[in-house]
Amino acid sequence: MPNPILVTGAAGFAGSHLLELLAADGARDPAASVDIVGWHRPGKKPPAVNGVRWDAVDLLDRTAVAAAIRRHEPGAVYHCAGAAHVGRAWDSVTSTFAVNVRGTHHLLDALRAASLSPVVFVPSSAMIYRPSNEPIPEDHDLVPPNPYGLSKLAQEMLAVRALADGIDVRIGRAFNHVGPRQDPAFAASGFARQIAEIEAGRHEPRIIVGNLSAQREAIDVRDTVRAYRAILEQGSSGRPYNVSSGRAYPVGEVVGRLVAKSRVPVHVRVDASRFRPNDIPLLVGDPSRIRDEIGWTPTIPLEQTLDDMLEYWRSQMR
Repeated sequence: MPNPILVTGAAGFAGSHLLELLAADGARDPAASVDIVGWHRPGKKPPAVNGVRWDAVDLLDRTAVAAAIRRHEPGAVYHCAGAAHVGRAWDSVTSTFAVNVRGTHHLLDALRAASLSPVVFVPSSAMIYRPSNEPIPEDHDLVPPNPYGLSKLAQEMLAVRALADGIDVRIGRAFNHVGPRQDPAFAASGFARQIAEIEAGRHEPRIIVGNLSAQREAIDVRDTVRAYRAILEQGSSGRPYNVSSGRAYPVGEVVGRLVAKSRVPVHVRVDASRFRPNDIPLLVGDPSRIRDEIGWTPTIPLEQTLDDMLEYWRSQMR
């Protein structure tokens, strides 16, 4: 049997969708299927996914990470574990850097110590770039505007350094992605949950929102993880790829589309306390490189993403 595919952070938002994609690949072509191992946080119950073996591993425990790598000897790694919320990072700088930087160091160091040289995909972030009023290409200035972006830039630099150890690192700089199962602390998912709560009679018919003028991409997470797979399989070592649609939406437009789908009347109220420090007016990427070199483009329309996100939260209310 070939060495397994390892997905860290496999119980998280992107990680869980990636697991489903990889498991579906094996279901479609059993001859090409491989063993899939998902790492999750100790003490957390992982979701049931056919064809996935689970292992509880704390990325901040260097000894545990090294033992798990020796136990599984992965042939490919998707390193999806990490602190992912930009706003929370302002109040949790230490833990954000611990997970994103030290956790990544433990993983790469364990691979090196075990003399393994798998292909490793590292999801970086659009937040490593200097803010711009234009679509951002991969050669744009790397000047993170917030602690989260700085932690992701440090993570990416660690990953590139691992190339010297024979670890074949591939990098995807993810722009904003949304979809079912996303933490409601993220804007679109939070709006969808509030609507579901209102429909269920659990919440007054009013959505509380922050900055409605900021513009962000809204790629479906299922398209995003397809990009992750494509970069791992077809990308060039150490070469970053924007996981980007090239189109941004005002937050107010996303709210308006969700409210239009509500089954009951909903009012929208702006709460200035929800504005983030140094909120970026526009964040949109130039997708030329991933489109031209790898052939990936997003395929799921925003309307379907919002429908699926609303249905997910409605199911949680039942």
